[in-house]
Amino acid sequence: MTDTMKAITLSNPEDKTSLTLTEVPIPQLRPGEALVKVHAAGVNRGDLLQAAGHYPPPPGASEIMGLECAGTVEDPGTTTYKRGDRVACLLAGGGYAEYVAVPQGQLMPLPEGYSFAEAASIVEVACTVWSNLVMLAGLHEGQTLLIHGGAGGIGTFAIQLGKALGCTVAVTAGSPEKLQTCKELGADILINYRDEDFAEVMKNKADVILDIMGAKYLDKNVRALAMDGHMVIIGMQGGVKGELNIARLLTKRGTISATALRARKLDDKARIVSATVENVWPMLADGRITHRIHTTIPLADAARAHELLGSGAVTGKVILEVA
Repeated sequence: MTDTMKAITLSNPEDKTSLTLTEVPIPQLRPGEALVKVHAAGVNRGDLLQAAGHYPPPPGASEIMGLECAGTVEDPGTTTYKRGDRVACLLAGGGYAEYVAVPQGQLMPLPEGYSFAEAASIVEVACTVWSNLVMLAGLHEGQTLLIHGGAGGIGTFAIQLGKALGCTVAVTAGSPEKLQTCKELGADILINYRDEDFAEVMKNKADVILDIMGAKYLDKNVRALAMDGHMVIIGMQGGVKGELNIARLLTKRGTISATALRARKLDDKARIVSATVENVWPMLADGRITHRIHTTIPLADAARAHELLGSGAVTGKVILEVA
């Protein structure tokens, strides 16, 4: 094994489209980490933000993009894994490469029957959706869940999880085609945000809201909340500063949480990964939840993958094929 590998880097830090396959050093293992040979990596909006200079990795993490991958253990280091084990990985960075160092707590078995590409498409979304909807907001049978961006990677997974838990699921999306995809996945209430005001459709009905928009939807989300409802903000596609009607929120005894997965401490990530594998992996194995891959693209064409995801034309996940 050589000391170098191929990975995607920004050849021009001022140009977010300058994603180039280059030779870089192979990661050096720290205690508790395993070296994984990457076969497939998921593309996420966090990667697009990092390429644009807006979402730097947490201290000590790889500067290479890529928040999820799947592959085989090349060097188990001090972990309990063995060389050749097939694993899926939750990452703080480093997935856009031939090899990545992964803390043991962020390694997980491939879901039963899943390929590397299929596994790489669900790691980040599964951990994000389970930790926010269930571990944080306490989503349970009989509740109503509102999901913004229903046809995206997060949304398509969240719809299926909500239905598997016995919830009524409402979604927003921007086209009839995307809403049709949401319907096929089980969504009960379909809202085209270009034609309808979701706050009126969902007024006082949403027990839990999963929001990727942030500021733009803040006031409308509060109007949509049911009594004792819980809004979880996980994205800022609609801006970072909004006006909050505190009186309305107080009247509803509402809760607003804002979370991010990437910068959590290792033990917190390990807790989320463990709970996700325990609760979600059986749903993947028996088909209650299925992966949604929009397309797979070679690692060398990462710039094209970013352009596609940024276009808004994607339903599900874009996957980079690495090996």
